[in-house]
Amino acid sequence: MKERYRIAIIAGIVVLLIVYAASLAPIPQDLTYHDFADQRTLFGIDTFMDVFSNLPFLFVGLTGLLLVLRGRASFATASERWPYVVLFFGVAATSAGSAYYHLAPSNARLVWDRLPMTFGFMGMLSAVLAERVNRKLGLLSLPPLVALGITSVAYWNATEIGGHGDLRPYLLVQFGSLIILSICLLFFPSRYTGQAWLAFALFGYGLAKLLELVDDQVFDALSIVSGHTLKHLAAAAASYCILEMLKCREVISVQTSFRETTAAAA
Repeated sequence: MKERYRIAIIAGIVVLLIVYAASLAPIPQDLTYHDFADQRTLFGIDTFMDVFSNLPFLFVGLTGLLLVLRGRASFATASERWPYVVLFFGVAATSAGSAYYHLAPSNARLVWDRLPMTFGFMGMLSAVLAERVNRKLGLLSLPPLVALGITSVAYWNATEIGGHGDLRPYLLVQFGSLIILSICLLFFPSRYTGQAWLAFALFGYGLAKLLELVDDQVFDALSIVSGHTLKHLAAAAASYCILEMLKCREVISVQTSFRETTAAAA
């Protein structure tokens, strides 16, 4: 598929997502979201399991940053590492932000849980756009995408404080990026091997969102662990899949341009 068609398809999807989000009524934060199933206190820490289960994010985030910044991951050009720097920074920061939130869940603390996650979403989106759609487009999109992620959380927080909460921009950032990632994975070839790990990552994150919805049911069934705790572990495992992808992948052809490579693959 020609490069301009790929860009047009992504642009069209973005427009459709924005129009759909704008057509919805404002979505306030459901305050029952903060009522997690596992309220057990261990070692003097309330909701210990939901707090402690954030540690894998720190491990994956720091390991990923070291891998990328020390040049141990394969990139066709050095500039392609920066979306992954943003991604793994977001993963590491999510460990602190989510733990802080779960110590005393509230809308005010949820800001610090969601904010670093947007770095992860936007970093991954920028990387995939660069590797599958257009390198220049993907890399140039990184700063505005990060700014969009930050703005979506800031907007939600401001509207909640104003008494008319609206999650639509944040949900667009989160789920819109996943939709675009999935379409890129299905229809646009990458310049790198090891892309099965990206599919595993998307599956892991989808599983994490499902576990979030069945928090109480899982805790009632298992007693020792809740759905939300397992959500953290599944999301961290999804991030680890990205780490493994970078460790094992190779550039398909350093001699062939992106346009030639994708045309041949099509």
